[in-house]
Amino acid sequence: MARPLMNLLKKDAVWSWTSEAQQAFEAIKTSLQSAPILALPDEDRPFSVVCDASDFAIGCALLQVDAEGRERVVSFQSRQLTAEKNYPVPDKELLAMKYALVKFRYNFTVEYKPGKQNVLADALSRRPDYELAHLAYLESPLYELIREAYAEDDDLAGLVEALSVPNKAVELTARQRSRRHRYSVVEGLLYYQVDEGEPRIVVPNDEDLRHRVLYEAHDTPLSGHLGREKTYTSVVRNFWWPHMYKWVRKYVQTCETCQRVKPVPSASAPVMSLPVPADCWRSVSMDFIFELPADARGHTGILVFVCRLSKMVRLAAARKSVTAPQTAQLFVDNVFRHHGLPKAFVSDRDPRFVSHFWQHLFRLLGTRLDMSTADHPQTDGQTERVNRVLEDILQSVCAAEPTKWSTLLPQVEFALNHAVHSSTGFTPFYVNGLRHPLTDRTQQQSEGPPGHESQSGDGERPGPTPLPLRAPLPLLDNEGILYYHVEKLRKRRGRSGQYQYLVKWRGYPSTRNWWEPGDRLEEDCADLVAAFERAHGPGQR
Repeated sequence: MARPLMNLLKKDAVWSWTSEAQQAFEAIKTSLQSAPILALPDEDRPFSVVCDASDFAIGCALLQVDAEGRERVVSFQSRQLTAEKNYPVPDKELLAMKYALVKFRYNFTVEYKPGKQNVLADALSRRPDYELAHLAYLESPLYELIREAYAEDDDLAGLVEALSVPNKAVELTARQRSRRHRYSVVEGLLYYQVDEGEPRIVVPNDEDLRHRVLYEAHDTPLSGHLGREKTYTSVVRNFWWPHMYKWVRKYVQTCETCQRVKPVPSASAPVMSLPVPADCWRSVSMDFIFELPADARGHTGILVFVCRLSKMVRLAAARKSVTAPQTAQLFVDNVFRHHGLPKAFVSDRDPRFVSHFWQHLFRLLGTRLDMSTADHPQTDGQTERVNRVLEDILQSVCAAEPTKWSTLLPQVEFALNHAVHSSTGFTPFYVNGLRHPLTDRTQQQSEGPPGHESQSGDGERPGPTPLPLRAPLPLLDNEGILYYHVEKLRKRRGRSGQYQYLVKWRGYPSTRNWWEPGDRLEEDCADLVAAFERAHGPGQR
């Protein structure tokens, strides 16, 4: 409270009566005129001590009754708990008593005082500045959708009930009885264990729910529209349902974005491979991708770093005019601070890597520059491959706003490092740290169709194109606010006494269809709802 005033009393301090000093002065005057004001101890009167403990601090106060019969505070004491936070509650309370004994050195008798009456010590043990943080546990909204869908799945409803209430007689199929030992229910979610692997969440037989899971594993920027195998390994890590691979294969094959932006694979000359390093980030390959649309900072390229063992990728946005010193700084910012200095670099014969600056830097640090053979850039085959995959991902996730590609680089980098690599059989994250990072593939999607799609007039698949694909037509209302137009109502279902309609959105493929409440659609497109009712008749809510 008095810090601004104390700063003015320091040696060589410049006298400047600021607003903070005035506020401190007024606060001190107010506290001296208001309770609680510490009283001077009277040795002829008895003292009392109150103490209390919370999860993160302990506190105590020395009290005395004055001549007018008022209980006055003589001293306050409190402190934070260290490793003592792990003590059980009774031990914390005794620790508060010990702390009071050490501070006030008195002969005592213990009397219990209920917490509601022990206001003073309770407040001291709960000072907000002692509490370091509150833990917040996040749960995906998809989990609640899965729990609700179990009740509508005839095959799984009984199995969930049998595992949740073991003593209840529930009729199971012969297949379920033979595999019952593989199933378990945790917090309302049904898990299935395949062989020796980790248990996976069972997704009910709900087409929309399974498509939602596949959307999160394939279409989001964190997933990067990767291919069939990588999408499958991403889904199978956490979820399970019968014939999952066929679902993934069909979903990826019918992904309109992938069909538009990914070129047809063609045969290439054999790659001259380099020796495999013995450890992660001991050998790093580097390359540039240029000719991208300029972002807000003028970046038109990406510097790609790849660990040649784990295949982990680091990406950095760069300008076309990037110099050797700037390239060195990008390396320090994106690779060196996380993984240290490699023993060898692999690059093409780009002047940015063979300039005198780089040669001097490598010589000082004892690093060898392994140059690829002239006239054959595929020597550094893995970086060339990463570049192609990176361009495909950027075309997929930035089709609507090509100039914002640099803002999505962290998500794209995560998608590349979170996908299983064919050469190792593991994700780069796992090879580097022996763990998979937690993700929320089931984040709540915003109202309307998720993501943005190219809205080309025809359905033909274009050949290899630069990043700036044709953007979607602007769908705006009269006030310029983004608005999704309903093209057609596909299906209807009853949920909680209300109708929901499966909506086909104008300008978006059928894979982006989504269920919308009927009352909302009746406000926005009553004619389409009426036409659907006439064609299909009244339904059951």
